[in-house]
Amino acid sequence: MLLTREQPFDVARLDRDRQLHRIRAGAYVRKKVWGHLDPWERYRLRVLAVARTWQSPVFCLESAAVLQGLPIFGEPTHIHVLSAGGRSWSEGDVIVHGHVDPRDVTGALGMKVTALGDTAVDLARALPPAFALAVVDAAVRILERRGESIDVSERGRTQRNRRGVRQLDWVQARACPVSESVGESVSRAVIEWLGYEAPLLQKVFHYEGETDRSDFYWRRLRIIGESDGYGKYDADDPEAMKAHFVAEKTREDRLRRYEGGFARWDWADTLRFEPLDKKLRATGLVPAHPRQSLMLRTLAQNPRSFAPRPKAESPKPGGRS
Repeated sequence: MLLTREQPFDVARLDRDRQLHRIRAGAYVRKKVWGHLDPWERYRLRVLAVARTWQSPVFCLESAAVLQGLPIFGEPTHIHVLSAGGRSWSEGDVIVHGHVDPRDVTGALGMKVTALGDTAVDLARALPPAFALAVVDAAVRILERRGESIDVSERGRTQRNRRGVRQLDWVQARACPVSESVGESVSRAVIEWLGYEAPLLQKVFHYEGETDRSDFYWRRLRIIGESDGYGKYDADDPEAMKAHFVAEKTREDRLRRYEGGFARWDWADTLRFEPLDKKLRATGLVPAHPRQSLMLRTLAQNPRSFAPRPKAESPKPGGRS
């Protein structure tokens, strides 16, 4: 990142340099770098630009999440900062939030952010439900590693802010640190809304002297499900990528020899949900409950983020977990 305050004699040149992308007033990055960033990386750079050009901001919501390792869905439209005086206002793409409930403040990457539990509750109120579940799953995983826990429903109901309380209840009833990725968390919600019985998570198998785990397992029909395409492969290392695919194919073939069926789906299948439904049905699974169409419609977009770029330019989906 290039800051005009650190290069006072080059300010005019920076403004005219066509090789630079202006992140915000006083902050630039090379266009080649900007063009290759994933959406969440662009957002993190925008947050860092505010951190470098504002005086001691305290980040909240997605802006805290991207610094704390919580999932980010697409590129959020706004930077979110807590108000020091309780008054809400905005400046460009920065929203300064007045708040009636206290927030614990901690540090992340050298910046001030709302504590992980507060960040999770705030986002669980505001995001579409499947994405809210993924955020809370990730927060629970991180806190568990610290020997801590959180009940977002209980925490939310002690606050004066009543927005999204029912969604906090829904998320808390399903929050689980066992889901190991954003894709698995969102898939769990979609599987439920499609009407399928809840699968076992991270089922362990011992076949042919090997130990394997599956993302999902329906015990009654011995069906294995795998969510894929969430940054598991390093496209910058072709040999490592090839070795991973070979190992994954060997693993899948081994599991197919002993179990009743195998379904694999990716991020696009999950969000469009009909392809996921088709793949599950192809294994012999049949919905046990009515489809929840209204909930499935919430997957169509994240209103808090920009619309995705055209497919040819789109980076890998999802955020971090």
